[in-house]
Amino acid sequence: MSDIAKLQIGESTYEFPLVKGSENETAIDIKTLRGATGGVVTIDPGFKNTGSCQSAITFLDGEKGILRYRGYSIEELAEKADFLEVAYLLIFGELPTKEQLDKFYNDILDNAIVDDDIKKIIDAFPKNAHPMGILSSLTSALTAFNPSSVNVDSDEEMYNAIVKIMGKFPVLVAWTMRKKTGMPLHYGSRKLGYVENILTMMFQKPNDEYDINPILLNALDKLLILHADHEQNCSTSTVRVVGSSHAGLFPSLSAGISALWGPLHGGANQAVLEMLEAIKADGGDTKKYMGKAKDKADPFRLMGFGHRVYKNFDPRARIIKKAADEVLGDLGVEDPVLDIAKGLEKEALSDQYFVDRKLYPNVDFYSGIIYRAMGIPVEMFTVMFALGRLPGWIAQWREMRLRKEPIGRPRQVYTGANERSFVKLEDR
Repeated sequence: MSDIAKLQIGESTYEFPLVKGSENETAIDIKTLRGATGGVVTIDPGFKNTGSCQSAITFLDGEKGILRYRGYSIEELAEKADFLEVAYLLIFGELPTKEQLDKFYNDILDNAIVDDDIKKIIDAFPKNAHPMGILSSLTSALTAFNPSSVNVDSDEEMYNAIVKIMGKFPVLVAWTMRKKTGMPLHYGSRKLGYVENILTMMFQKPNDEYDINPILLNALDKLLILHADHEQNCSTSTVRVVGSSHAGLFPSLSAGISALWGPLHGGANQAVLEMLEAIKADGGDTKKYMGKAKDKADPFRLMGFGHRVYKNFDPRARIIKKAADEVLGDLGVEDPVLDIAKGLEKEALSDQYFVDRKLYPNVDFYSGIIYRAMGIPVEMFTVMFALGRLPGWIAQWREMRLRKEPIGRPRQVYTGANERSFVKLEDR
């Protein structure tokens, strides 16, 4: 293959270099296109064919069902690492030694106290406020209590900002849920691990001890790992674009949370449970709804099956299906909604229509089931997604700033009115 691409516009031909990634991905470097051609730009709604950056964090091949963090397969990381190890790997580029991991967690614990005035902000929200709105606001509010900007050329300042948000974010997540469930706010314990603390802060009642179920702990740890990063998706791209203006880490993360909130992105697992509830309300006939899903004239959409990126199978779904089965088996939850979910799963895995089209249950389907079984309110599902995605967002923000990437500024093709004269109000 040539190392250049040729573009012909009219009688003129322009050459642009090809950029090759470490996994043989190829891109045309068009950063000089507009200048060389006197104003021609490309147009790519949704950026489906446009690489916004070069990144060394996550590799994804949707055709082959491959997902790797820093070169490590998601299957191996989910089996052998815990969430905090994966977070360190994503952010700093290598798996930590025991000493590095211990220091990382101790530094996180030292920063796990949230200014008490944050509680006043939580109190100001009505109880029925959506948890994602609360979380986005609280994350942005951290900037007010930590006003100094991060000098990205200082390893110490960068590290301190990272452990600060890694410490405070789980507290905000837990407080957001406890606001929803009407329980007093909780700080957890220094004696617990990172994910153990998350469970404790979310579920411990003020008049009782909280015994951590190892199966729930394992399932949540795996869910957080599987959601930790996913290349240049909507929320991650948002974090990078906001950060490219040299906005700080906290406001950049807050913007990412808002992007994640949408039902086409992080809200997909909530949409799965809302679909299951609707099927239950209509009698719970899974065969009926599988038929509706196959009917192109029917507006019903089967949520949690197939994936926009993975054209074969979602590797994360294979991992978390086992954890979902373990959670449901251990808890013995009697829930008609979860029974409907299992029915849909069975139908989809055996129905030739879905098999031929590779419309398998995806990670959103199984994560929704697990969160439901754990007793997490459906409105909190996307908040849990954000908790898992936190290290990926941090890693992407850090990479973008260290590489001194230019401010994000997409072009457009204008389709509005041509120049016209202003008409006075009395003459309109």
